[in-house]
Amino acid sequence: MSGEEERFKLVVVGGGGVGKSALTIQFIQSYFVSDYDPTIEDSYTKICTVDGKETRHFIHTLIKNPFEYMLFDTGTANSCLPSPKSYHEVQKFHTQILRVKDRDDFPMVLVGNKADLEQQRVISREDAQAFARENRIHYMEASAKNRYNVDEAFLELVQIIRRFQEMESPPPQAHHTGKQKSGGCPCVLL
Repeated sequence: MSGEEERFKLVVVGGGGVGKSALTIQFIQSYFVSDYDPTIEDSYTKICTVDGKETRHFIHTLIKNPFEYMLFDTGTANSCLPSPKSYHEVQKFHTQILRVKDRDDFPMVLVGNKADLEQQRVISREDAQAFARENRIHYMEASAKNRYNVDEAFLELVQIIRRFQEMESPPPQAHHTGKQKSGGCPCVLL
């Protein structure tokens, strides 16, 4: 493990059957799980390189308690393109995450999964993009089955987290030599 390794705690949320585990397992193991087996809760780890920097992804699927969102840096919200119910669930998850984090925005990627089922599509690309734009989150479509945009979704998420952290980090403090000016103190009050 490198001393320069970044660590990201990611959560993948979405309604039942949208492909949270399939997308995550495809990213972690390059394997498509074709049988639907309702997941209670799973955690995965993967080390990869994003923009030339080694990163460790801790990925958790299916959060039961909304306050568990406090434990994560960010998340992907999965929606199943053939399912209008999953689209509405994503809207609820988005609201829950912002409420728990007590923020107006937070790094997220909305993933429209099952893009390979274009003939069964119910959620239009335009509607999903409009929701993402309205909520200032990135949107992309993916297919765990065909491995389309799987890696890209997780890597985009890391890049979004980095930009968010850069904006949130306080500016570096001025370097003080510790020399006292007359009547002054060599300290900084924050």
